[in-house]
Amino acid sequence: MVTRKRLRSFFTAMCLYVAAGLFIGYFAVNAFSGNRGLRAQQALEEQIAYLNGQLDRAKSERVHWEKRVALLRSDRIDPDLLDELARSELEYVDPRDVTLLLQRP
Repeated sequence: MVTRKRLRSFFTAMCLYVAAGLFIGYFAVNAFSGNRGLRAQQALEEQIAYLNGQLDRAKSERVHWEKRVALLRSDRIDPDLLDELARSELEYVDPRDVTLLLQRP
């Protein structure tokens, strides 16, 4: 009788330890690879860095185009830019111009 009580108390304690270990293990695995775990946080940080790079490129492109538009304002038109745009739209080349034909790869 005494052996069975000891054996049962041993197995009961072992079952509780195993259950607690599985419980802790479940949360440890989810902390690493869950939807809000360390891997997900790392992926979000990479995505944030990529999008910030795109934002910086878009801002610099916007500044470039704002400068070009500012040159076309009606009160102060840049003659060189106007000439460049007119020639590209009309596909006109002055006979005195040097023309380079580039082959596209």
